[in-house]
Amino acid sequence: MSHTAVVGHVSDFIDGKPHKVTVDDHDVCVVQVAGELHAIDDLCSHAEVSLSEGEVINCTIECWMHGATFDLKTGEPLGPPATGPVQVHTVTLSEGDNPEVQVTLNEARR
Repeated sequence: MSHTAVVGHVSDFIDGKPHKVTVDDHDVCVVQVAGELHAIDDLCSHAEVSLSEGEVINCTIECWMHGATFDLKTGEPLGPPATGPVQVHTVTLSEGDNPEVQVTLNEARR
């Protein structure tokens, strides 16, 4: 069963600035990079801190605590100290001049 929520409008998401949103009590980090929106779990797989407080560089996000970096498209860690990925979620947009941003939670990796 997928869980979906509208988390804002495209204009709410500033390019390169992470945003913490909640979908069914699940924290998600949404980032716009070069006009494309990405959604990943907000919890770093290494230190269990909020990734939405990290820094976005190109299409990656760096955890503020220990510098673990994750690919925003795949959730894969790009180097230590993180060794496990973060879950990627699906982003869809409604029609219109300022579309709604909808995030659908994907099942956790096994």
